[in-house]
Amino acid sequence: MREVVVHGVGQTPVEEHWERSLRDLATEAGLAAMRDAGVERIDAVFVGNMLSGQIAHQENLGALVADWMGQRGAEGFKVEAACASGAAAFRAAFLAVASGALDAVLAVGVEKMTETSGSETTAALASAADADYESVQGISFVGLNALIMRRYLHEFGWKHTDFGGFSINAHANGARNPNARLREPITERDYSRARMICEPINLLDASPIGDGAAAALLLPADKVARGPRPRIKIAGSAAATDSLAVHDRKDPIFLSAAHLGARRAFAQAGVTPEEIDFFELHDAFSILAAMSLEACGFAERGQGPRLALDGTIRLDGRLPVCTQGGLKARGHPVGATGMYQIVETVQQLRGEAGENQLSKARIGLAQNIGGSGASIFTHILKTD
Repeated sequence: MREVVVHGVGQTPVEEHWERSLRDLATEAGLAAMRDAGVERIDAVFVGNMLSGQIAHQENLGALVADWMGQRGAEGFKVEAACASGAAAFRAAFLAVASGALDAVLAVGVEKMTETSGSETTAALASAADADYESVQGISFVGLNALIMRRYLHEFGWKHTDFGGFSINAHANGARNPNARLREPITERDYSRARMICEPINLLDASPIGDGAAAALLLPADKVARGPRPRIKIAGSAAATDSLAVHDRKDPIFLSAAHLGARRAFAQAGVTPEEIDFFELHDAFSILAAMSLEACGFAERGQGPRLALDGTIRLDGRLPVCTQGGLKARGHPVGATGMYQIVETVQQLRGEAGENQLSKARIGLAQNIGGSGASIFTHILKTD
C-alpha cells in the first residue's frame, strides 16, 4: 500500500443555499480543493451523499459532478452510508490511491436539505434506520437518540444539564468559524432553558441540518514534494458496522463500531489515544459526543460528560473537540458532514484554522457516524 496525503481541500459555508443547486455546491468545493492542490486533472471523483435521490430527485452524482467540474472522462460514482457518506467517500478515495489503482482522486461530500418540508426531510433521514423494525413504527432519529440518552442517564446517573458543555463548546468554536451555520455562542442558561424536542433531548442537544459541500484531493505521498506547507498524511483509515436497529445491539449505549474502527485506525497509525491532539467527533446529538469519547478510549464507560464538564474538550483543553463548531454549530448537511470533518482536520494540521487554531496540532482524529451508530468511519491524519 502506498502512503497517501491530502493535498488540497475546499468547502462552502453551511447555509440555506436557496439559489444554489446540488451540483453547484459540489463543484464549488471540488474546484476549490483542486486549486488548493494546484491540480488541473483528476483520475476520479467519489461523491458522498445520502439524500439526493429522495429529496433532490437526482442520482448518478459521480458523472454529474465530474461533468460540471470539467472532468468528463474521469471515473466517478456516489457513495452512500447514511450520515457517514462523506467519510465513506473519503475512505474509498484513500483505498483507490493507496492501492495504486488511481493517483489523483477527489472526495466530495454534498447535501441539500432545506428546500423540502421538515416532515419530508425527516422521513428521508429515517431511511437510514431499520425500515422493518424502527421507522415503520414512526420513530425519528431524534426519538431514537432520545431513547439512547434516556437509558444512558438511567445507567450512569447523570442529569440532562451535565451534557450542556458539549453544546456550549461547539457554539463557542462555531462562532469563530466563517463557514458555520450557527455562529452564536450560548450559555448554560440558554442550554437549560432550550425547548424540549423529545425528552430528554432539547433544541440545543441537536445539530441543525443545512446545505453544503466539502472536498479533499488525495495524491500518493511520493508525488507530493515537501514544501513550506506541511504534508498531511492519512495515517489511519478504518470502518466498522453494527446492527442497523438499536434494539438488536448487545449494548445500545456503547458505540461498538466506533470502538472497533478507532482501534483499527490507531493500530494502522501506530499511535494511542493519548497521542491524539484533537478530535473532530460526530456530535449530531450531545449524547453521541459523550459516547464517542468513551468508544474511542478517551473516557471510561459512563464518564464521557465529565470531559465537557471539566473543560478537557475546549480549545485550550487536553483534547479539543469539534474545533470549528462540529455538527452542532457548523451544521449537519448529512452526506457532506464527514468531508467537513476532514477539511477542518487538515486546516488544523496546516495551521490554517484561523481564530480556532490550536497551539499544538500534529495528529488529528475524525470520526463520522451513519445512522444511530450502524456505519462508522474513523480517520487519523497527521503532519508529515
